[in-house]
Amino acid sequence: MFTFEHIEKHGEHEEVIFCHNKKAGLKAIIAIHNTTLGPALGGTRMWNYASEEDALVDVLRLSKGMTYKAAAAGLNLGGGKAVIIGDSKTQKTEAMFRAFGTYVNSLQGKYITAEDVGTTVKDMEYVFMETPFVTGIPVAFGGSGDPSPYTAHGTLMGIKAVVKEKYGSDSLQDVKVAVQGLGNVGSNLVDFLVKEGAVVSIADIDQDKVKMISEKHNLKVEDPNGIITSECDVFAPCALGAVINDDTIGNLKCKMIAGGANNILAESKHGDQLMELGILYAPDYVVNAGGLMNVFVELEGYSSDRAFEKTTQVFDNLMHVFKIAKDENIPTQKAADRLAERRIDEIGSLRKQHHGRTARPFSTLKEMTTRQK
Repeated sequence: MFTFEHIEKHGEHEEVIFCHNKKAGLKAIIAIHNTTLGPALGGTRMWNYASEEDALVDVLRLSKGMTYKAAAAGLNLGGGKAVIIGDSKTQKTEAMFRAFGTYVNSLQGKYITAEDVGTTVKDMEYVFMETPFVTGIPVAFGGSGDPSPYTAHGTLMGIKAVVKEKYGSDSLQDVKVAVQGLGNVGSNLVDFLVKEGAVVSIADIDQDKVKMISEKHNLKVEDPNGIITSECDVFAPCALGAVINDDTIGNLKCKMIAGGANNILAESKHGDQLMELGILYAPDYVVNAGGLMNVFVELEGYSSDRAFEKTTQVFDNLMHVFKIAKDENIPTQKAADRLAERRIDEIGSLRKQHHGRTARPFSTLKEMTTRQK
């Protein structure tokens, strides 16, 4: 049984919407965490959750994370997320995503969606048929398409930042980087790293991907589980989350951690332990913000060059995090939270002072673009 306690436990969310259309087979939840800085933007995840309660917990957690990601990235966006309950391989239909689009549209721009785990650019095309409040749509419709190259480029900037902080130079020439996960983000990251002169090792459970990428660049191949504890300068997890946990943290042989995966730390305490071990950790939601920056540019009026240029800000954002961590003698994951929270508080105070309210939802994308420029 759902209660308000479920919602309050996972943060002070502004709004939680349950979406149901039996004929279209839609069961979805939209969670809007915070719109102080702007409309809530976050992808739609389709997952075959074990229970509706699990789906609610996931969307609440993810939407709060998007608030922090957007704030730390310096974007005029709030945090939101949506989940569709179902098997993404067997239950997708056009009607399902168009029905979902009508719910997104009913929020009048307070929430803007995008693709996420289990959804695709094609799915967003169906959503776009019912609402303009969607990003990551096909290039043919004026969108940006696949955001993974931009997430990967931002991750590259994150790796350059940790190397700069640790070694005093952001050059990656001969720096040993172990990339775990060769999906769209990981494979693009490998290309960028090789161009930078890094010594790259790779691992993935998909051996076909491993073979293709290792032969393309003549790279060392590691065991998918063993790469976590391989000797390297930078460990770059780009697959599953929670890879830094009680079982792995004591066996780490890297000097830095910066990757495109979400929720790299199993628990916040592991960030504290990394600090004690002298391993520099780049908080994941600061590192992997490139995809979010890309879709933000889509709202402005899309330019690929502008999107790549914007992802370079990940470097400066991380250097700011490291400064806070040093100045206050706190772990980097807590420093990133403080960076995000301070920006929300400062901008929120300004808006309340001058407008008597926080940001309102946008009635059109044109209005959104005009106000954010």
